[in-house]
Amino acid sequence: MLETVPAITDPEAPRQIDPDSRGVVEFRNVSFRYEGAEEDALSDISFIARPGQTTAFIGSTGSGKSTIINLIPRFYDVTAGVILVGGVDVRELSQKELRSHIGYVPQKNVLLGASIADNITYGSPDLEQAEIERVAQIAQAAEFIEEKPEGYDFDIAQGGSNVSGGQRQRLSIARALAVKPDIFLFDDSFSALDMKTDAALRRALATNLTDVTLIIVAQRVGTIMDADRIYVIDDGRIVGSGSHEELLKSCKPYYEIASSQLSEKELVSAGTELAGEN
Repeated sequence: MLETVPAITDPEAPRQIDPDSRGVVEFRNVSFRYEGAEEDALSDISFIARPGQTTAFIGSTGSGKSTIINLIPRFYDVTAGVILVGGVDVRELSQKELRSHIGYVPQKNVLLGASIADNITYGSPDLEQAEIERVAQIAQAAEFIEEKPEGYDFDIAQGGSNVSGGQRQRLSIARALAVKPDIFLFDDSFSALDMKTDAALRRALATNLTDVTLIIVAQRVGTIMDADRIYVIDDGRIVGSGSHEELLKSCKPYYEIASSQLSEKELVSAGTELAGEN
């Protein structure tokens, strides 16, 4: 392990993010293939995500949604094309510079064996108590925290085994919020939340994060239907893009996902005809 040479390395002369493009994420004709694979996991992916907007990705399991998210903080390098963050190719930024602008909440939420406050402030140890409580409130975690006798001093077991899956997700979101990044990456990070908490969290994010870039991967249509732009991923390709209402009418894969999760009344209320006929 100690002798392994990392595949991802910093450039010899790293650049800085352009202040005028702060928070902008752009994929230009990106393709990616995992090492040893015979086929690309992503093919010719292009999109722009901007501050003040929510950009969402949806698709079947294994379609490549999480791969898109994982390329942004440069966990892997693209096989072809380019990814720009803040107007700069991510390969021309130091990893520290790149990741200091990103708040990342992965599918599997890992908590430390420490207090709730220490978990929230892991990436921002100088955060004051008032700010800890504010980010917990936005993440919809404040209520269950304050119900505990120890409050923010409650000790989390290693891995978070003494809190529920939904509570782990909310604490992980609070931890990302505490860093105050330009870009938030949510990789199916609301999956363990009930619909009411999911909706309340999305409203709080929209209200409190008006000048940041939100990029969300989700399995549930309800989580992303209010996004400014939704991209439908199928077999590593973008097969549809637009608003929820536009995709119901124009993208059969999206309609099939939506119709399997929403009632006919909910589909009709979106003002759509059966996209399955298109």
